[in-house]
Amino acid sequence: MTPPLHGPAKALRLAAIGATLAALGAGFAYAAGWIGSPGLTPQRIIDTFEAQAGHYPGYRKNHAKGLCVSGYFQASGQAAALSSARVFSQAQVPVIGRFAIGGANPFAPDTAIPVRSLAIQLSSDDGQVWRTGMNNPPVLAVSTPEAFYQQVLAGAPDPATGKPDPARLQAFFASHPESAAFRQWAASYKPSDSFASTAYNSINAFRLIDAHGNAQPVRWALEPQTAFTALPAQVDDKQFLQHDLQQRLAQGPLRWTLRLTLAEPGDPVDDPARPWPAERRSIDAGTLVLERVDGPEQGACRDLNFDPLILPHGIEPSADPILAARSAAYSVSFNRRSHEALSEGARP
Repeated sequence: MTPPLHGPAKALRLAAIGATLAALGAGFAYAAGWIGSPGLTPQRIIDTFEAQAGHYPGYRKNHAKGLCVSGYFQASGQAAALSSARVFSQAQVPVIGRFAIGGANPFAPDTAIPVRSLAIQLSSDDGQVWRTGMNNPPVLAVSTPEAFYQQVLAGAPDPATGKPDPARLQAFFASHPESAAFRQWAASYKPSDSFASTAYNSINAFRLIDAHGNAQPVRWALEPQTAFTALPAQVDDKQFLQHDLQQRLAQGPLRWTLRLTLAEPGDPVDDPARPWPAERRSIDAGTLVLERVDGPEQGACRDLNFDPLILPHGIEPSADPILAARSAAYSVSFNRRSHEALSEGARP
């Protein structure tokens, strides 16, 4: 059953999650040529986003607050028959990663933003690199770049309040029935007290390519091996999640299971708003082991552009239009922040 859209609190909750995921959607759309206005460029869209969310030189334009981590991936071998990618057969693959919260503000309290992300780079011994950026929602609210752009506009802050207009947001979601699965997830979402006990989803689908050239569409998720504990109702520490992760890793490694869900014929492999049936077969592809924190905005992850189209041989993108367009917007954001000096002020 899809949650109702009544009440400003519900609309603002959806905005907090949905706007974070859709922030660069219009940039994706332009990059792939779906929005034809001659004045709409990736640079202008990022300018608009920064005008809405705030300009913080030197930081990522979304998921600005984060910290670098490192460890390795240990393959189970179960995915090796489906993909020739070496990451699924190599005993240990070095990993550089980054935990973050959504949004453009690198000084936001950790628990103020419902969207959490984990981006990782796996570098296998054959010289191949795999980068994947994952988020805690399992689906997006919309299916097309055009709808992403509309969502960005619907979530723009009202100058009078500094917050999105609940009525405008309710109208947006009501006019986009494909957002039902996302709204259901947002209404039932209960945040954990740690990055370590959060699941992270690819959202988009990809194609595993085996040694014979056969393709298998998949989505993946990192499932935590740390037990769930609910986030406390009152949190005063603005670095709550970062401090928690540092304390946990000081005591020992943290682990996630990489689970690949296999699509069957007819499943919507090109639509990030539509979930696949729960009974779909899945594979335990291996274990992500994170061993240490490298620093909030320091370490090897700082200068990595976690473009999800950086894929090794044996993994290919699906025809999802969002995937097809993300690289250009990522490039604009990366190039801009790399030429900016970090904002002055306390480190996140």
